[in-house]
Amino acid sequence: MPFTLFPTKRTLLKASGINWLGDIPEHWEVQRLRNVVDMQVSNVDKHSNEDEIPVRLCNYVDVYKNDCITENIDFMHATATNEEINRFRLMKSDVLITKDSETWDDIGVPALVTVSAPDLISGYHLALLHPDATKLLGGYLFRALQSKAVSYQFHIAAKGVTRYGLSHVGILSISIPLPPLAEQATIVDYLDNVNLMLRGGVSQKQELVELMEEYKRAVIQQTVTRGLDPDVPLKPSGVEWLGDIPEHWELSRLKQCFGINELTLPEITDPEFVFEYLEINAVGTGKLVGKPTKVKFGTAPSSARRVIKVGDTIVSKVRFNLQAIWFADHIDGDLICSTGFAVLTPGQHILPEYTRYMLMSEYIMSQGVAISTGVHYPTISDSLLGSIFACLPPLAEQTAIVAYLDNLTSDIDAAIARTRREIELLEEYRTSLIADVVTGKLDVREAAADLPDIRSDEIQS
Repeated sequence: MPFTLFPTKRTLLKASGINWLGDIPEHWEVQRLRNVVDMQVSNVDKHSNEDEIPVRLCNYVDVYKNDCITENIDFMHATATNEEINRFRLMKSDVLITKDSETWDDIGVPALVTVSAPDLISGYHLALLHPDATKLLGGYLFRALQSKAVSYQFHIAAKGVTRYGLSHVGILSISIPLPPLAEQATIVDYLDNVNLMLRGGVSQKQELVELMEEYKRAVIQQTVTRGLDPDVPLKPSGVEWLGDIPEHWELSRLKQCFGINELTLPEITDPEFVFEYLEINAVGTGKLVGKPTKVKFGTAPSSARRVIKVGDTIVSKVRFNLQAIWFADHIDGDLICSTGFAVLTPGQHILPEYTRYMLMSEYIMSQGVAISTGVHYPTISDSLLGSIFACLPPLAEQTAIVAYLDNLTSDIDAAIARTRREIELLEEYRTSLIADVVTGKLDVREAAADLPDIRSDEIQS
């Protein structure tokens, strides 16, 4: 049956004695993990030794990226001793948490084990929690550890500067709210159903975003290779990824219509010279995901060399499928980017505004990806970048195309932004609801009375 019932607000509460936990129901307890779980911290590495037994390792990423540990995960293969297998074997209803991380907010991320297997064991940088079945359900422990009231304690307990970690004492000292077992089971059923419902809504919206982005790419590709006139006479371009183009358009290599990396900071630059530096990690797909940082030349990375001016477009030479970014309006001060970018300055026969759309097109991207070298970080050199073919309409037609695409893509981008915000709101609601339910602020016993049974593989986020 559809899930329609909502929890009610608790009225009979008492002080928990924990500041960040607040009040809890009168009949609940607060317990430290040391009183309700048995903990093991794995030291099994990722190597395989001939004198050991083959196993599958559940590693940090498996926990970090999944709510539930199931057989559907492609686990790493390694080996372990009999003793290690007995100590670190995963059992159904166990909970794993991330124990070490480069950032404090990635500490204590939980995953619920929903399958038992004799060869599946916990890997490095994880803590394995075995709940005392007479006091604590694994499913409830998992949801409690997801709540901010509990995870905040992990963040406080994490030690380190460049890398953070939780000690045994730090983990076992964490306090959790503890309802009776029957109520724990009710909370688990309720939150599993809520998670399934919300995940379905998020998935639908994510698919909608992908469809809108795909449509945007298709429109840009069609417009910058065919123009706006559907009846325009065509001619073969001679380029595999391009096909036919309008008869009156020109075909040119990027090095013939752009200046590539025209301005570069010289080695003799004053060490006290201050500029805004844009590193390679500040760029996502077609947009900035980070801000330039103000640095002095004397302390800047050696890759901080390429000067960006108004009207330039930059493209990533590492993983070339990252889309172009056009600096259209103004630049405050001196903006320098990493040599991981190529800075393209348009010549007199190409509009700066048109450049961005052209470089975002599939036919440009396909050429760049095809001539990139490397496996993990495919890279394109400046000379190879300049060899890419581009088709150029007359300036007047470029102006019309820009106006058309600006109008169309702004509407698409606005719709994408709205949908992504809706996804964020659903995730925020899910997080808030979990926190209120596992701390007893909301009573789900009545709401959960007629919930349908769901499979463990449906619980995953």
